[in-house]
Amino acid sequence: MFRFEYTEHLYALAVIPILIFFFIMAMMYRRRIMQQFGESRLVKQLMPQVSKYKHPVKFVLLILAMSLLCVSYANPQWGTKKEKVKRKSSDVFIALDVSQSMMAQDLPPSRLDRAKQFTQKLIKELKGERIGTIVFAGNAYLQMPLTADYSSAAMFVKSASTRMVPTQGTAIGDAIRLAMQSYDESGKFQKTLIIITDGENHDQDALDQAKMAAEQGVLIFTIGVGTNAGGPIPTFVQGRSEYKKDKQGNTVISKLNENMLSSLAAAGSGKYYNITNGEKVIDALQKYIDALEKQEFEQRTFSEYESYFQWFLALALLFLLIEFVISYQKSEWWSKRDIFRV
Repeated sequence: MFRFEYTEHLYALAVIPILIFFFIMAMMYRRRIMQQFGESRLVKQLMPQVSKYKHPVKFVLLILAMSLLCVSYANPQWGTKKEKVKRKSSDVFIALDVSQSMMAQDLPPSRLDRAKQFTQKLIKELKGERIGTIVFAGNAYLQMPLTADYSSAAMFVKSASTRMVPTQGTAIGDAIRLAMQSYDESGKFQKTLIIITDGENHDQDALDQAKMAAEQGVLIFTIGVGTNAGGPIPTFVQGRSEYKKDKQGNTVISKLNENMLSSLAAAGSGKYYNITNGEKVIDALQKYIDALEKQEFEQRTFSEYESYFQWFLALALLFLLIEFVISYQKSEWWSKRDIFRV
């Protein structure tokens, strides 16, 4: 299996088209300057040793070298041994609230940004467990099924936004129901559902679903995002940024509903935490999940990856060396062989 260890370093390749553009512009400018000296045929006779093709040849070599250096910097790797391993883990779903109220900025930079940062750290600490992600607002959607691909899980969480769910609201009951449908039915071991939300716009359905989930061995932990004082909800109206208002024209203040989230966690045989406690919350969740009876499953993995950046680096240095030794003047041997003549 092929991969890049540092895929973000490949963004450096974006400079290549820019360099090509500037080279074309420079060649056009050079041609205009030459035309100012006189007729092109006469100018060529005055500079018989200037090569017509070495400028683009040297530039192509330079571009190839830079491209290979970028690839080398990203460290291309190949998996050397694929094997089946048996692991024991718990099934953990993380349900993230992406409703409009999560854009409130009482927790800077916003509730949603704080929730995403927390979730990414949580995924990093829960390596070894199977993790799935759900996003919800007025409806709930399975963003990623249970997997051990933690980098993908973190990437999905990072891309979460309020635009992902068209219907507004906070359908926590739907999120619990979707998680229950997405767990591995063959396993009878305890599972975990972590709900990260401000608790707005809830109904009795969420408590009923939490009780049903607890009866089937699912522990529900709730993470409150926001403050008791609350904050206005930013929105865009006709391209202008303003705060959400009710029918009477008053600014809507969204507040953290800790009472509901505590009741929901109690109904799901779990606990409620406030996100402002950060690392302490992650440590507590990790201890609870570590204490659960683990389920054994088989996974195919690449046990080793070998780096091959040195080959790309060597080829890049070779191109740079060739570019360096090529002069802009015609060589006597090459001038006698015009490969472009038809």
